[in-house]
Amino acid sequence: MDLAISATLNGLTLISILMLVGMGLAIIYGLMGIINMSHGDFITIGAFSLALIQGLGGSFWLALALAPLIGAAFGLMIEKSIVQFLYRRPLATIMATWGLSLIIQQSLQLIFGAAPQRVSTPITASIDILGAPYPVYRLVLIVIAATIVMATHFVMQRTRFGLELRTVIQNPEMADALGIDTSRVYAIAFSLATGLSAVAGVLLAPLTAVIAQMGVNYLARSFFVVIVGGAGSVPGVIAGSSFVGGLETAFNYVMPATMSQALVLVLAIILVRFRPSGIVSR
Repeated sequence: MDLAISATLNGLTLISILMLVGMGLAIIYGLMGIINMSHGDFITIGAFSLALIQGLGGSFWLALALAPLIGAAFGLMIEKSIVQFLYRRPLATIMATWGLSLIIQQSLQLIFGAAPQRVSTPITASIDILGAPYPVYRLVLIVIAATIVMATHFVMQRTRFGLELRTVIQNPEMADALGIDTSRVYAIAFSLATGLSAVAGVLLAPLTAVIAQMGVNYLARSFFVVIVGGAGSVPGVIAGSSFVGGLETAFNYVMPATMSQALVLVLAIILVRFRPSGIVSR
């Protein structure tokens, strides 16, 4: 019983992280059609923001508030300086963002060093759930992630910006004719996506080693989430995160982590083979 509860909650923790990362990629790749190979590095930027703020005497919660702004600022700078010139040029985008990923990783390593950064967990207490002790921080992480995903869904579906973004994606020429500033919409969407990844990095940092390459481990997973769930939809991100995170957590209890990730990849390929539009079609 204790193992089942721990496994379920550990699965929800991984699913929550993947939802945040996948939500950002769903905007960049699923909606905008940009294959951003540096997306995982914004997780790293968020985690290093936490390490830097805590090193200067700040709290975890301050870092959680500032990290999305830092990630969004970096994303806006990258969109304006690189990505905006590469729309509808997928191969060039892959090469440019892959090179950007290497630059970010090496820059962080040169500035902060190769050793893992020190971060502290904001909540160290545990709580008994049906007799099984479980860290309170992981439960808080799940709640925060779910809240952010719902807020993002609201922005995309119920606000003027969300309507403009969906209009630009469906027909950019018509959006231009209607007076919508397409370049502004793309820039805001890209920075929103990178800000979400930075939040995921802050939440993930107390649970893993904070190094310059930590985001690479989540890049492939985030693509699995978007493709398996259904590109460009919030329900698809939730479904894809549940598929990838739930299976990987379950497999981790019976086989090495590398084998479990490989098996999840195989199952994802099989699913996409029979359902190319994903679990939830847009």
